[in-house]
Parts: sequence; C-alpha cells; structure tokens
Amino acid sequence: MNTSAIEVRNLHQRYDDFEAVRGIAFEVGRGELYALLGTNGAGKTTTLDVLEGYHAPTEGQVRVLGHDPFAQRAEVRHRMGIVLQEAGFYKDLTVAETVDAWRRWTPRAMERGAALERVGLAHRERVRVGGLSGGEKRRLDLALAVLGRPEVLFLDEPTTGLDPEARRNVWSLIRGMVEEGTTVLLTTHYLDEAQHLAHRLAIMHEGRIVTEGTLADVLGERGTRITFRLAAVQPGDLPYDVGQDRRTIRLDGDAYTVETRGPGLRRHRGRCAGVGVRRGGGAGGGLSVLVHDDQREHRRAAGGARLQAAARQRAAHQRSLRG
Repeated sequence: MNTSAIEVRNLHQRYDDFEAVRGIAFEVGRGELYALLGTNGAGKTTTLDVLEGYHAPTEGQVRVLGHDPFAQRAEVRHRMGIVLQEAGFYKDLTVAETVDAWRRWTPRAMERGAALERVGLAHRERVRVGGLSGGEKRRLDLALAVLGRPEVLFLDEPTTGLDPEARRNVWSLIRGMVEEGTTVLLTTHYLDEAQHLAHRLAIMHEGRIVTEGTLADVLGERGTRITFRLAAVQPGDLPYDVGQDRRTIRLDGDAYTVETRGPGLRRHRGRCAGVGVRRGGGAGGGLSVLVHDDQREHRRAAGGARLQAAARQRAAHQRSLRG
C-alpha cells in the first residue's frame, strides 16, 4: 500500500509566459499535516489548484490518493475537502440552510447537527451567514469541507485576517482532524502557524521550494544574520561578545554584520536584537533593527538612547581594563 496521500514530482505550472511554479517536488504521508509557507506570489495557491484538480500540470506529475486529480477527478473528488482563501457563501442563507445545500451535493454527508457541532457552530445554525464573524465564517468553511469525511483536506491560508482567538480556534479544529487521521496540506504566511500544526513544512519562494523538513530541520540548517549601523562604535565596544557560538562579525564603514551558521546567535537573539540597529529620523532618535533569519526580515523599534548608553558603558569598561 502506498503510504503517501499526496505526491508531487517536478511540477511546473505556467500561465502564458509566466511560470508560477518552477519544478517543485514533495510528498505528504497519510495522516500527516504538511505546510507550504511563502509570501504572496510564491506559488502556494497555484500548487493547491493543481492538486485539487482545477488545472492540469504544465509539466510534471501529481497524485492524490494514487490518482491524477485532473484526469481522474471523479475518483478523488469526494475523497477530498477544500477550503479556499475566500468562501463564496450566500449571505442571506442561514448557517443551517447553507449546510443543507452542501449536503445535497455531498455523498455520504454527515448530519447537519454533527457537522456544526464539530466546528462549534451548532448554536448559530439559525443565524444568516452575513451576520457571522470572520472566524465563524472560517469555521463554517471547515464544516462544509469535512461534510463528506474527506481523507485529504486542502486548506489555503485558513487563518489569514483572523484575530488571535479565532486563529487558535481554527488551529484546534485542524489538529482534531489530523488526530482523526485526515491528511492535511495547508498554505500559510505564518511560521508560528506551521510550528503549531505541521509535522513537516516547505518554504516556497518565486515558484521554488527553497527548504523542506521539520521545523527543527529548517531552522537548524539556516544561518542567522543581523545587520546594523552604529556610528563611532568599534567592534570591541559592542555590548556582547561576538567571538562565541561560531559567530563572525564584519565591518563595512559604519555597517556591522554579525552572522552564524549554527544556532548560537538564535539563542542570543534577545541580546543581539538590542544591538542590531539602523538610525532612524525624528526627535526621538529612534532606531530600527533589521534581522535576516530564514528568508525573513523583521524590523523592530528600539530606543536609541539605551543602546548608545550600553555601547558607551562597554567602551568605558574596555578602556579602564586597558588603562
């Protein structure tokens, strides 16, 4: 028996002269939750469109439950559940009417009450869809997707735009489905979402997978680089030691770069982030931090006076030791 629920081999997808997906490959085991991370335009949704059977691959091969989802769609359509980025609900229908309509098109559909109870919407069945909150609409999306008890569930950015509590509620629902044995392929912008949910993940960039594995594998193989600008401060004046944990420091004018290929800098990020700065404008003398980590860039505000004081204290201490 094939243990892979989803197989992707050298997938290319082109639209006229634009190539949205550029030769990716991965597998998702049965009962596994696999996350595709990436920014808008990375190719995540296009990959899902092919796997869901909406498009034939331009090149390469995909299989869902052992079948070609485009050429053999009838074999897999009712074994898949799909949650799109945006639902196309009729806002004037009630929650109950919406589920009943979907049940008419879904073989082996579970009872309406059971579906709504599963996603915590049983008490809202008489409410019109237009009156639901964003989180409730997403839960209704999930209820419709699992009506037919799918073996594979595709979730395209299921928590984008939700508040933190609604996100956690959706995460709980997804974890429950995985615990019941459902295979889930999820796309997301959020690394913390993958951290909470995924067994394995892949990061996509410009149509390619740039790294893949468990979260520990992905973070462990990528170095961390902090770049900052600070005038009139020498490397020895920095308020931490840069020669440990396989770290190196480079100086180009007043621009410093601290880099490691191991986990050491990540362990010290709380200290390093207070150093990695770029001077900003304004009366407050604000500084910003630019942290390069696993293809991501984060800017953090920091108080300029505190950083400058730390550097001056370190410089004075070094001079007293030398004097």
